Amino acid sequence: MLRYLRLFGIQLRTSALLGMQYRLDFVLDALMTLFWTASSLVPLVVLFHQRSDIGGWSWPQALLVVGFFTVLRGVIEGAIQPALQNVVELVRKGMLDFLLLKPADSQFLVSTSRFEIWRGVDVLAGALILVWALVELEHVPTPLQALSSLALLCGAVVILYSIWIAVVALALRVVKVDNLTYFFSSVFEAARWPAPVYRGALNFVFTFVIPLIVMTSYPALAIVGELEGRAIFFSLAGALVFALAARLVWLRALRSYTSAGG
Repeated sequence: MLRYLRLFGIQLRTSALLGMQYRLDFVLDALMTLFWTASSLVPLVVLFHQRSDIGGWSWPQALLVVGFFTVLRGVIEGAIQPALQNVVELVRKGMLDFLLLKPADSQFLVSTSRFEIWRGVDVLAGALILVWALVELEHVPTPLQALSSLALLCGAVVILYSIWIAVVALALRVVKVDNLTYFFSSVFEAARWPAPVYRGALNFVFTFVIPLIVMTSYPALAIVGELEGRAIFFSLAGALVFALAARLVWLRALRSYTSAGG
């Protein structure tokens, strides 16, 4: 475990050094991230200007969902997406073989191969939105509520990572999976809205198939104490199932990979 923590630290430090090579670009990218985060609030502001609630969710509650969405978007675009899209490039250039020969778990190495540190601004912005929403609600989470919400947020990261691993594992067979990754990024945008927005088939899909509601609405409910313990348990169990399935998909994809010289 300590060995992998050291490897993670090395990968993170390398990405930070690469990102800081062009400091003006780093600052501009961070500022643009703040701009897009602010602009993502506009549809919500416009909607609540016209009505007082969405399916029983008030403005501060919907703001909680946006906060968790923003944090997760920062994790996706700062850690998950850059690293796993790097796998596609390694396969295309025939360089994945060098990575597979290293004395460490291949999934860990590809998952930590690249970070975009400036995307941490998204995570910070999301945290500030959460604080803003809690102030609007005049609610101070209890330790249990905060822990439950944090656990669900970690579960959401695991689910997102697992879906990306499963998608990118296809690159070991078909290489061109860019459209799938862009498609999933577009679908994830739906996670910015509270659960009542989606009804019928969409509610089922976004709860059990691509669990966007579980990723953002559930942590928002948990932090204010409005989510049952059973829902929290099954959500975390579902995250574990996603992780195990992604691991199996990755290992199977590796077995079918014939390498650059195959």
